Amino acid sequence: MDARVTAVLGPTNTGKTHYAIERMLAYPTGIIGLPLRLLAREVYDRIVAIRGPSVVALITGEERIMPPRAKYWVCTVEAMPEGMGCDFLAVDEIQLCADPERGHVFTDRLLNARGLKETVFLGSDTMRQAIADNVRDVQFIRRERMSTLTYAGSKKINRMPGRTAIVGFSVENVYAIAELLRRTKGGAAVVMGALSPRTRNAQVDMYQNGDVDYLVATDAIGMGLNLDIDHVGFSALTKFDGRRMRYLEPDELAQIAGRAGRHMSHGTFGVTGEAHELDEAVVAAIENHQFKPVKKLQWRNGRLQFGSVGRLIQTLEQRTDDPWLTRVRESDDLAALKNLSNDAEVMARASDGQSVRLLWDVCRIPDFRGISQGEHANLLRDIFGFLHQHGHVPEDWFARQVKRIDRKDGDIDTLSKRLAFIRTWTYVAQRKGWLKDENHWRDATRAVEDRLSDALHEGLTQRFVDRRTSVLLRRLKQKEGLVAEVNDQGEVTVDGEYVGKLEGFRFRMDKTGSPDEAKTLRQASVQALAPQFHLRADRFYNAPDTEIDYTEQGGLMWGEHAVGKLVATQDPLKPQVQAFVDDEAGDDVAQKVQRRLQHFIDRKIAALFEPMLNMQRDEALAGLAKGFAFRLVEGFGVISRGEIASEVKELDQDARGALRKHGVRFGQFTIFMPLLLKPAPTRLRLVLWSLANKLDEFPEAPPPGLVTVPAISDMPQGYFTMAGYRAAGERAIRIDMLERLADMLRDKDSRGGFEANPDMLSITGMTLEQFADLMQGLGYRAEKGERTKVKAVDQVVPAAAGGDETAAADSVPVADAIIDEGVAPIAETPAEDGPAEPVAEVAENETATGAAADAGVETAETEVFYTFTWGGRQGGNNRRQGGKPAGKPRQGGKPSAKGKGKGPKGGNKAKSFEAKPKREKQIDPDNPFAAALSGFKAK
Repeated sequence: MDARVTAVLGPTNTGKTHYAIERMLAYPTGIIGLPLRLLAREVYDRIVAIRGPSVVALITGEERIMPPRAKYWVCTVEAMPEGMGCDFLAVDEIQLCADPERGHVFTDRLLNARGLKETVFLGSDTMRQAIADNVRDVQFIRRERMSTLTYAGSKKINRMPGRTAIVGFSVENVYAIAELLRRTKGGAAVVMGALSPRTRNAQVDMYQNGDVDYLVATDAIGMGLNLDIDHVGFSALTKFDGRRMRYLEPDELAQIAGRAGRHMSHGTFGVTGEAHELDEAVVAAIENHQFKPVKKLQWRNGRLQFGSVGRLIQTLEQRTDDPWLTRVRESDDLAALKNLSNDAEVMARASDGQSVRLLWDVCRIPDFRGISQGEHANLLRDIFGFLHQHGHVPEDWFARQVKRIDRKDGDIDTLSKRLAFIRTWTYVAQRKGWLKDENHWRDATRAVEDRLSDALHEGLTQRFVDRRTSVLLRRLKQKEGLVAEVNDQGEVTVDGEYVGKLEGFRFRMDKTGSPDEAKTLRQASVQALAPQFHLRADRFYNAPDTEIDYTEQGGLMWGEHAVGKLVATQDPLKPQVQAFVDDEAGDDVAQKVQRRLQHFIDRKIAALFEPMLNMQRDEALAGLAKGFAFRLVEGFGVISRGEIASEVKELDQDARGALRKHGVRFGQFTIFMPLLLKPAPTRLRLVLWSLANKLDEFPEAPPPGLVTVPAISDMPQGYFTMAGYRAAGERAIRIDMLERLADMLRDKDSRGGFEANPDMLSITGMTLEQFADLMQGLGYRAEKGERTKVKAVDQVVPAAAGGDETAAADSVPVADAIIDEGVAPIAETPAEDGPAEPVAEVAENETATGAAADAGVETAETEVFYTFTWGGRQGGNNRRQGGKPAGKPRQGGKPSAKGKGKGPKGGNKAKSFEAKPKREKQIDPDNPFAAALSGFKAK
């Protein structure tokens, strides 16, 4: 009678629950009822941390921790034991007395549950009058909110600030929001009432630790869960209450919004998604914590009579005349009882008070599965039948039900359903006397629930959290700088997370993630790579020239990565360098890379063009010789004689001698410096020439070692000269070999006509027909003719005939291959094999020649020959020397497609400066010597 009853009322974040825990621990014994299993577990953990696990009990529908010397009981309101006789008793969220589904349980505790020395009811101000009218001698304590709560309006989900909780009222809505946050913000933790405490705690820890900055939850977070939330966003303002969709009341919105702002930190709330803006009146009510008072308390008769099933149903449906109390709508346990009352077998068993009480206990098993009332009733009928007939549930049957659920495979929906199913069997295992080995099955069902909980947490995390982005976001907020690691392949990891590749001094971010996370990846990568850029720049600056190279497209490579490109200047021999360095690397890195590349290309030009540059710097050259040297430098050491014929004529012998000292050769077709025809200078010359002529795509140098190459007609003007070749007919011949051919032609009778000798064919590596085409390209006329030649048959024996052995007088032998200045050796055909064509003719004409062969008679054969005479056109097809002019416009002003060189169609494509893959030198199919060499290699 002297027990103190106190109602501590106020909005969220007033410390009411903390106050109740302190008051309970001030007494030797105490019990506190909480609205959610999740909140009960949280409070249990807090008290255990203070007093230890040996004196604290946890009792919920699915969990029972009962140490022998328990002094403090933490329970859900439904599981609060009656008649405990504890010194202290508290009920949290007492305003749930007005809840249509669970309100009758809270109303019963309000009217009947008391502590021996002190009773505390915690809740909203809306319950003040209801408590005052229904609880005698109650004292009220008003608690003010420790921080302000303000309305922030509507915001898009992807614009939500960090430390935000977004509230949805369906599983589908929660999952959709979490998926969007994963793509845009790195992920979110998920909290729902249906989760097990283990899964919920793991998700909350992920949020509290900063692994993710967002929490997506149902209205379960409104019931006292203490989290570090700065903003609460409502994705909807309606919910399904089990019967219909309805709008949330202002006090319900306030209960959820009040989770924002903990202790002294201020909080905000607002709407997002498809939720419309809140009315001003609703906003004012939430900010000022002023709501309509509770007018009715949900009630169900607690004085039950178990004489029969019918009588039990009557007492459960009994009405009251109390103006404060209203009968609760039909609850799940009453619906199950009514369903089973239609079963004849159940009614036959429930024939006395004890069996009716047992049936009622079975009907109170919650429908965690939520399949259907019929399915739930069938399960309850089986359990009631076992308990009534055997006094317990058979363990083999129970084991089969648990084993069927004990699987960790499947998606999060499947795992959630299994968790709901195991909660049913956990509830059954917690009931005293329902199983023979209660302790074993409590532990077994709890272990299955833990395994499923861990699997569900892992599934939720895998689906709704991008670990890489969340880790980087968390590390970006910390004071310590991010540290990047770069392996030998250039792969960059930050805090163990792969973020991309470092190619030279440009960072290629990983594109496997969503576009929305690119900003986070870039920000984290740039911060972490800053020291790596400097270390790499120092290593590059000290690298030897052998590690650096240029490509035929003007790119500059360090190993396999492009680090810059050449840029044309007024002086073609002094190109500038543009370094490929990310802006985030800084000016110091960019300047260091540029200086190193400039040193490389300057030294490369000085080394490969040393003879030409020495000639340019020779002060002994003067007058016409100086001017001629200048023209030669403009042509990169190779210039067609036809272009400067008049200047050559003006040079006297002294001037020519001075130039010859520098290696200049005055050829009949080309003025050139032989040392600059080697592969390395030729490759660089083509790059510098292409750069100076601003070509879109630079033509490649011919493969080294070939005397002739196909004369491709659509090459840019001047290409073949820069490549060290001269186009003549269908092929282009190397200019130094052309001059050797010209030396052979000087003593020939070009007016009367002459035939090609084996030396001419040998140095060109051509067949007679190809050589004829070449000569026509050089300005000669070629007249084809045939004549009879005499050849001794192989079967003739000189000793028997009494004469000397005779060889084919007019057959053309193959000369030795020329090995000169990088030219690949040409295969030699053995003389003793003899010409292939005559042998074939003998085989085909075996009948005609057989008798002659037996008699040793010479046979007549026909051979083809060409007679060459000067055609009067110096230079032949000079217009093909460089192909057609690049970009020469057609009629109508459109440039010729062929004038674009060998580039791909469409000149707007970005040019690549990286090196192309090396390819093997292809054998010219028109070159018989090359074909013979190929056959020799194959053997």
